[in-house]
Amino acid sequence: MSTLAAVSPGMQVELAPEQREAQRIFRGWVDEHVVPHAERWDRDGAIDRSLIDELRRRRWLGAPVAAEAGGGGMDLVTYGLLTEELGRGCSSVRSLLTVHDMAALSVARWGSPELRDEMLAPLARGEVLGALGLSEPNVGSDAARVETVARKQGDGYVLDGHKKWMTFGQVADCFLVLAQLEGAATAFLVPTDAPGFSRSAQEPPAGTRASLLAELHLDGCAVAARHRLGRVGFGFSHVISSALDHGRYSVAWGSVGIAQACLEACLDYTAERRQGGKLLREHQLVQQMLTEMIANSRAARLLCCRAGHLRRTGDPGATAETMIAKYFASRTATAAARDAIQLHGANGLTDAYPVGRYLRDSLVTEIIEGSTQIQQISIPLMVPADL
Repeated sequence: MSTLAAVSPGMQVELAPEQREAQRIFRGWVDEHVVPHAERWDRDGAIDRSLIDELRRRRWLGAPVAAEAGGGGMDLVTYGLLTEELGRGCSSVRSLLTVHDMAALSVARWGSPELRDEMLAPLARGEVLGALGLSEPNVGSDAARVETVARKQGDGYVLDGHKKWMTFGQVADCFLVLAQLEGAATAFLVPTDAPGFSRSAQEPPAGTRASLLAELHLDGCAVAARHRLGRVGFGFSHVISSALDHGRYSVAWGSVGIAQACLEACLDYTAERRQGGKLLREHQLVQQMLTEMIANSRAARLLCCRAGHLRRTGDPGATAETMIAKYFASRTATAAARDAIQLHGANGLTDAYPVGRYLRDSLVTEIIEGSTQIQQISIPLMVPADL
């Protein structure tokens, strides 16, 4: 793997010794606890609940939340390395960190003092699992126009609506929910024990099949006033947008992990399989495909490192660079997975090899937290032409 961590204009910075050590630990843990089980989780449509306990014990749920708030206080490049390794092993496991940390960081940034006192430390320690309540049956990418409605009632709010495609919605303890309050998009943290809240399991999708998807049903769901995040009307423009920005960063790194997994699988397979009297990797066209995987996965990793560096320093261009990283890395993952199946031939279409799962998971990364097409519309409007 590349050891280049933070990249800013005109310079490259090596990983610090503690980041190298963290990377080694992450990779070893994923190889032992994730990789051997990922195919079974994919078939079963669920990760083992014991793995969630282990992630909690290691303080990897809430890792980017500040230590003074109870979180892991992990720097963003190290967090990216963690996300890459989890994505290399199982994209469903990576997606758990993504949605949980989106909720935890939203409470840390936008929650009222009362809500932070109540919920931040448990979220930051992973004792309470958070998830995102955004997509709806009739609303996907145009998230600001959600149909869920909220109304003021007494000292709190009542929500009515239907959410779909909630990652780890079957096990989450609370959801970051977007609703229309007096016609203005407003965010709420909805606990699952709130009156009027219910959920139902969804059938696993084609990719990230083990991510325990659920539908949420809000039927007069009552929450306290302190559970509103940010101001009325700031729900999408501030709260959800910042959550999605973190989600894109996590998905970008996870996409690098998928590309890396494809590369490693192909290096192993082409070093053993023979065609035309010689090893596959000795054929020039195969070498060309491997070269594309190597170069693009490293380029994607460097883009993620650059985004992490800019996010860490609070650079105003960090959001755009995160979007670029997610765009390039997710497309890199899909291209690598398609080539991986080609290199595996018919074997790549069977459950005996993981590359079919890599392709299904990679396609998900091109949809979530802003589809490839949304990125193509947005990036030219955000990035100056002279950079």
